[in-house]
Amino acid sequence: MRLRTSTTGLAVAVLAAVTMTLAAPPATAIRPTAAPVAALAAPDISVANVQAHVSRFHTIATGNGGNRRAGSAGYTASVAYVRSALEAAGYTVTEQTCTTCVYRSNNLLAEWPHGPADQVVMFGAHLDGVAAGPGVNDNGSGSAALLENALVLAQQNPTMTKRVRFAWWTDEEQGLNGSEFYVNSLTATQRGHIKGYYNFDMVASTNGGYFINRLTSTTAAPLKAYWDSLGLQPEENVEGQGRSDDYSFQQAGIPTSGYATGASARKTSAQAAKWGGTANASYDPCYHRSCDTISNISSTHLDRSADGVAYALWQLAVGTGNPTDDFSVTVSPTSGTVARGASATATVRTATTGGSAQTVTLSASGAPAGVTVSFSPASVTSGGSATMTVTASPTATAGAFTVTVTGTGSVSRTATYRLTVTDGGNCAGGQVVGNTSFESGTAPWTATSGVITNSAGQPARTGSYKAWLGGDGRTRTETLSQSLTVPAGCTTYTLAFHLHIDTAETTTRTAYDKLTVQLGTTTLATYSNLDAASGYLLRSFDAASYAGQTVTLRFTGTEDASLQTSFVIDDVTLQAS
Repeated sequence: MRLRTSTTGLAVAVLAAVTMTLAAPPATAIRPTAAPVAALAAPDISVANVQAHVSRFHTIATGNGGNRRAGSAGYTASVAYVRSALEAAGYTVTEQTCTTCVYRSNNLLAEWPHGPADQVVMFGAHLDGVAAGPGVNDNGSGSAALLENALVLAQQNPTMTKRVRFAWWTDEEQGLNGSEFYVNSLTATQRGHIKGYYNFDMVASTNGGYFINRLTSTTAAPLKAYWDSLGLQPEENVEGQGRSDDYSFQQAGIPTSGYATGASARKTSAQAAKWGGTANASYDPCYHRSCDTISNISSTHLDRSADGVAYALWQLAVGTGNPTDDFSVTVSPTSGTVARGASATATVRTATTGGSAQTVTLSASGAPAGVTVSFSPASVTSGGSATMTVTASPTATAGAFTVTVTGTGSVSRTATYRLTVTDGGNCAGGQVVGNTSFESGTAPWTATSGVITNSAGQPARTGSYKAWLGGDGRTRTETLSQSLTVPAGCTTYTLAFHLHIDTAETTTRTAYDKLTVQLGTTTLATYSNLDAASGYLLRSFDAASYAGQTVTLRFTGTEDASLQTSFVIDDVTLQAS
């Protein structure tokens, strides 16, 4: 949980949050699918397993400078630990780089790929801590409770009535920046898909109470029902209003709730009589201090919080009976250009999103006259993929079209492919990157100062100059970019560059330092200290989907707090022919 400040602006924001709490719940708030605790099949979450995750976070902190502050090696290792466990369990896991955070670092998002994608329930916790200590209760406790719940959900694989998305936020301690960045990145439609967000921040305080965000709201009902069933008489989380990541969702109009067991505020005599513990003492005596270690955990509060998460999850998103057989269809890339007399390919991927795998027959509609779309193979078992070939005859109708790819099994699922058909005789062709080997100053590149250099510290592949990102051995982000106009009507488009990676990192498992390559809005590749090798290696990519567009080619290098990694780039080209 972040520190409360005394500024007038924050006081107003907190007052607004309290007002929202007391108001009638929004019409979009989630309504429980069942009421009695005994009627639900929610699992008992093993507190020993949750404590094992908490212990791992403590070990990560002690092995990385004593903390898990956003942007630090401890935070990066925490993300890697959670991601590895989730991917092994079958989650769709993504990392989102928070470019507006005080400490540039990643949010981690994990989606259980079952249930309707437009009916999402989110469960979140901030994964970062403060620099003063390991951050075990704040917020290894909430992060661990969510991780074990996610793993149990995957293990039991029940029928889903809603899609469940877990999130571990960065940079919360600097002002809720990670969650705010995520919410701001969503479209209005994507925000509308989120039917509720549940936040878990400090859920194992040693002198803790039992607090619920927006206690009387419909959204809070399942959390309250579980703690009520234990006779805990939870109270409104007044101390936490506006101070954790649920506030970012509240501000976007998304219904919220969550558990907390208290931070630096003091337990009253009435609360001590009701819950036990010490009156007139802080709920967490080690809040934001070096003593927030593995010893600063109440297993009782942790157990009741983790089980309450499971109760809410099952009540909100889990159905009865066996999962219905279902699947999804995606096309990659999502668009392409074909000249008359030529062809292009894309990959059609399927995934089993419910029940058992099934045979899916592929077809396409919406192609213009003179264009044929074929699939190899024509049928796949869900979870498999096929190659889609789009062929334009010499007399095909030119223009832009939307091709609908349909997968037919027990149900039908679709994906779209944006097709541009061009006159094959109008390819301007040639090389479209300016100053490809950086020998002609900096233009037309835009780069962080010092990135384009003839420094002898790293040799160029050709000539004297190259682009050198990283190599500082400290927390730093550097960029290199150029706007490219890609000609239309060509048959092939190849983006290529030579990359040398040199590192002082000794790990063989953790990507501490990274280089991200983007063309337009697509991330083409991410390299790290794990990809270090002697000499330059040629990297190439198909850029056909950008024909006829003006897009930005961008390289972004990030380093953590210690041990340098150099990403050295030379001879960048985009050849159209």
